[in-house]
Amino acid sequence: MLNARSKTALITGASFGIGMEFARIFAREGYNLVLVARSADKLRQLASDLEKAHGTRSLILATDLTEPGASAYVLDQTTRADLQVDVLVNNAGFGQYGMFADNDLEECLRQIQLNVTTLTHLTHLYLPAMIARKTGRILNVASTAAFQPGPLMAVYFATKAYVLHFSEALANELRGSGVTVTCLCPGATATEFHKRANATGQRLLKFGAMDARTVAEDGYRALMAGKPVVISGFKNWLLAQSVRFSPRRLVTAIARKAQEQ
Repeated sequence: MLNARSKTALITGASFGIGMEFARIFAREGYNLVLVARSADKLRQLASDLEKAHGTRSLILATDLTEPGASAYVLDQTTRADLQVDVLVNNAGFGQYGMFADNDLEECLRQIQLNVTTLTHLTHLYLPAMIARKTGRILNVASTAAFQPGPLMAVYFATKAYVLHFSEALANELRGSGVTVTCLCPGATATEFHKRANATGQRLLKFGAMDARTVAEDGYRALMAGKPVVISGFKNWLLAQSVRFSPRRLVTAIARKAQEQ
């Protein structure tokens, strides 16, 4: 059983990368955890490690969040466990490399389902209770991809633009409610993301990738401070800012060059 006296953080995509680092950070800070990802084995190992290190108890939900009914399943399981979710971390997401016309359509739709629909659904499921309690925090993981179009990863970049704009709008709507929404925008990060997207040869990776732990720490600090948006890493911040003052056609062309293998 989870300790009902501790706060609870629900983290999607918790089995590797930034999501796993978030789990470690929240465990360190004394939170109960709801760990959501497809791999039960990885989640069980993570939960065991965190319990040994911090005494943290975890509810493991091994489910595929690209399935339309997955969000309702997650809510049902936390309700059955009588858990109050104090922090929701919508971290799960994936990309797909290649020309849009050549990409597998089902993979494109799964990408939209996970990156956009599931994130929106989970937020809508847990937000009303936070508003009623007048306390709660939501962290949505977007990307610096949110700031410009992304040829060769067109759907991924578009989904992350949605996450950024959705999060900023919610943050504004919730002012004074006691609930905050933060959008974390990492740049290239050393995770399994690029391998999953078949994009390990991208030019942008030659400039280096940030450590997943550093990115997660940046996101955690911004979340606790109630900041609407945080861009992890000074170079990434500079890149995102420069996009605002450049012609859109030039921005798209540069993004295409960076994406090329």
